[in-house]
Amino acid sequence: MRRAIVVSAQGLGSASPNPPVGCVVLNRGGRVVGEGYHRRKGEAHAEVNALAAAGGRAVGGTAVVTLEPCNHHGRTPPCREALIDAGVARVVIAVMDPTSRGEGGAALLREAGVEVEQGVLAEEALLVLGPWLASLTLERPFLTWIRGDSAAISAEVDLLRQSHDLVVRARGLVEEGRPGSHGAGGFRVPGRLLEGDSEDVLKVLGETGARSVLVVGDAAVPSLQQCADRIIRYLPFTATSSAPLPPGYRLSEVTRGVGYVRVVGRRM
Repeated sequence: MRRAIVVSAQGLGSASPNPPVGCVVLNRGGRVVGEGYHRRKGEAHAEVNALAAAGGRAVGGTAVVTLEPCNHHGRTPPCREALIDAGVARVVIAVMDPTSRGEGGAALLREAGVEVEQGVLAEEALLVLGPWLASLTLERPFLTWIRGDSAAISAEVDLLRQSHDLVVRARGLVEEGRPGSHGAGGFRVPGRLLEGDSEDVLKVLGETGARSVLVVGDAAVPSLQQCADRIIRYLPFTATSSAPLPPGYRLSEVTRGVGYVRVVGRRM
């Protein structure tokens, strides 16, 4: 499952509005024979990619997947159908899918005689799936706000944007985290600068199909500050009088850099 979780992270910043899912297929003897992830909406899901890599070696084997296999027809056939057709004997799932329709993929797999195990390393799988799941609950994208001296945060912004759908910069300029990564059809970047109150801005961001948004700097749409789900601050050593986090956030990480302390807070 940990291998599937790591594989799933390859879909961060491109799979939205779909979830970033990973799958590893084992043969009868427990050896890895295929793995895959969901790249973007409209393309094959993780299970289908992993089964394609495994081929006939999947028969009688196990599929390990970070999210419950889907059970409905969309742009692609349901993954539970692909697993049944491939002849796998067992499916191991980390997180159940809250968007599952009807009985759910796990239930239909069991009806077909496939052994199903749920909740395996679910908390670890949320390291990748967490923002997607949070966006469903919040009915808006998961927001990460990074603040501090631009020179100090530039390297982290370059890293973080790889796993975020959109980046909001000064004066409300919006960019795709990885330009062109979502493809055409199920995702769009706002064609104008963001402005207005938080409700209006979040509505525009939500309509793009984004599940995760990185907001950079204090000048980037101030009305969004109150909505941040995760805050990353770079505090100079001399900034002893300022509160490291606003009310309503808990400290989740503190590290030291050259001339600054990096603080990460998550909304309670």
